Amino acid sequence: MKSHPLSSFSLRQIGHLKTFPNLLSLSAFLLSLLAIFHLSYRHVPLLLNYNCSSSSSSCPINSPPPSSPLPTTTTSSSSLPPPISSPLPTSYSSLPTPPPPPISSPLPTTSSSPPASLPLPPPPPHPPSANTTTIPAAAAADSKNSSNGNGGNDDSKPREEGQECDLLKGEWILDPYEAAPYYYTSTSCTVIQEHQNCFKHGRPDTEFLRWRWKPAGCELPRFDPARFFELVRGKSMAFVGDSIARNHMQSLICLLSKVALPEDVSITRDENKRYFYSAYNFTISIFWSPFLVKYRMADEKWAVGGLWHVSLDEADDNWAARIAAFDYLIISSGTWFTRPSIYYRNGQPIACNYCVASLNLTSLSIYNAHRAAFRSAFKALDKVPGGGFAGTTFLRTVSPSHFENGRWDEGGSCGRTRPVRAWEARFEWVEQEMYKAQAKEFERAARSRAGMKLLDATAAMLMRADGHPDVYGHPAGERVQFPHDCVHWCLPGPVDMWNELLLKMLSR
Repeated sequence: MKSHPLSSFSLRQIGHLKTFPNLLSLSAFLLSLLAIFHLSYRHVPLLLNYNCSSSSSSCPINSPPPSSPLPTTTTSSSSLPPPISSPLPTSYSSLPTPPPPPISSPLPTTSSSPPASLPLPPPPPHPPSANTTTIPAAAAADSKNSSNGNGGNDDSKPREEGQECDLLKGEWILDPYEAAPYYYTSTSCTVIQEHQNCFKHGRPDTEFLRWRWKPAGCELPRFDPARFFELVRGKSMAFVGDSIARNHMQSLICLLSKVALPEDVSITRDENKRYFYSAYNFTISIFWSPFLVKYRMADEKWAVGGLWHVSLDEADDNWAARIAAFDYLIISSGTWFTRPSIYYRNGQPIACNYCVASLNLTSLSIYNAHRAAFRSAFKALDKVPGGGFAGTTFLRTVSPSHFENGRWDEGGSCGRTRPVRAWEARFEWVEQEMYKAQAKEFERAARSRAGMKLLDATAAMLMRADGHPDVYGHPAGERVQFPHDCVHWCLPGPVDMWNELLLKMLSR
């Protein structure tokens, strides 16, 4: 009988495998090998990742990066605009004090020959550059909680017919009415201080007069002298401060000159002036008080501007004893606090500023000295006979200087012809300290008495480096001790905006 081929093949295979159970064992063995191979293949990426994270070389391009901090990108500070604000120091008594700025004296110091060198104490270290802060079109941060001038606890944002309007924030815009005449000229106003009469002394440019302040969210009307006289008819206004206060007062008189000229009814020949507008029964006075508190000069030859004795706890009677009858009081102070001074409390010397070591006195920061003086000045309002000063008190904040290419005593100048942009405006360290001190004390006083108003033009004026006399505060060729005046303001000029703000605040 012939066998089937398949049957003989099967028999041969069966002979090799011997039994059916052996076939099942072989299948299980092959499946086990396949499973082991599959699991090993899946673990390869995990092993690669581990090796890349633990070794600095031979990592696949698409493997995850090692778990380390992200790299820090450093950008040169020169390629960025200055910061809006910088952290302010927490300890003011330890801050270095810069040398004093130009003397804002009652009258300019001139001479026909170069001035002899005056002895100066060793200058203290300069404050770090980080303390010079860029300010946009807004006041320093410490004023944001201060009263806007409406008294009490009002916030710093005035209201304009139901719409929020912040007079402190804004920008300088070029007046489109190019042909429109300015408020006044250097010849139409007769009370301009000689060293602020820039056009008389040859200033050639006039574009700086065409810029006007545009608050955010509203308009600041142009100064209307007729409207001003309506508001102050039968009243009186006093300015208290230094030569910048006088600068402010003279600006007001010049702005009013389009309607009326005053009669000088001053009863003394010193810096205390009084002007009377008979048609409106309105009086403007100024009381010279650069520190606001009692002071006297110790030694005229000690340093530039002399060494001053300043009683921080006693308001200056030159103004404090004379203001009872006034309706409006405009207080300001600034640069005189950078002069060499010995400070007193209760008649005893307690500290000094920019003084020699031989005096053996603790150094007191400008911030603390300035704040103490303003506190005494505001307290004096409550001591006015008859229950305290019954009128309205304006605090006009710091007027910034603009020395470029050097300090005031190193050839610094201010020859710009148009405003700087907001982010370019530099808030100098010493002025920043004075501003903070004023804002803090104003806020404190406004909580306890009515009739306090904040006339804050600091942020706006930080952009007006073009508004100073510079070399046009004296005749060309005349030798003066400080040829570049970057502290006071040309008349006419940006300082007239202060009185636009004043009129706006009086109109409320």
